[in-house]
Amino acid sequence: QVQPQESGPGLVKPSQTLSLTCTVSGGSITTSYYAWSWIRQPPGKGLEWMGVIAYDGSTYYSPSLESRTSISRDTSKNQFSLQLSSVTPEDTAVYYCARGGPPDGMDYWGKGTLVTVSS
Repeated sequence: QVQPQESGPGLVKPSQTLSLTCTVSGGSITTSYYAWSWIRQPPGKGLEWMGVIAYDGSTYYSPSLESRTSISRDTSKNQFSLQLSSVTPEDTAVYYCARGGPPDGMDYWGKGTLVTVSS
């Protein structure tokens, strides 16, 4: 069973960079032709797909977040990471990592981690 798990700080100050890591068990992030996504859900709002890193390391981002988002990976640890720069309180959300991405969707999800942006 593939199991992604998010980790990282639960509180980030405005203007700083939010950094999260997703550790995957039960499957390799380099297995063809899977991709791995970051998704977030602000309080009281819907899910927002942020970006994806494919099995070959290529990345694709949501146009609305592309200027502030970076996704990378550490294949030796079977992890992929999210960095979101210049955060504001509007970036407060539960952040999820998951296997898959647009247009086919995601099948295995982490439990999510709440990140609050506040001074």
